Amino acid sequence: MNITDFTRKIEEEFEDLQKNSLSSEDVLRDKFTWDSINALIFLAHVNVEYDVEITADELIKSVTVQDLYNLVYSKVQIKG
Repeated sequence: MNITDFTRKIEEEFEDLQKNSLSSEDVLRDKFTWDSINALIFLAHVNVEYDVEITADELIKSVTVQDLYNLVYSKVQIKG
């Protein structure tokens, strides 16, 4: 798992995002509509794609794409 693959999978998951438009420094709320529906989609995506669960609170505390990656990566490492 690396940040490039992680961002590409997010772009594939959300129709609002153009391919190759996300970088690790981007604030997701600035890139597309970050509402409760998209948050749930992201939580489900992480669960299916990486077989880990993150909480809504953890998601809220994540500001950038890098923050989200670090969160998911840390859970994958603990599990793995």
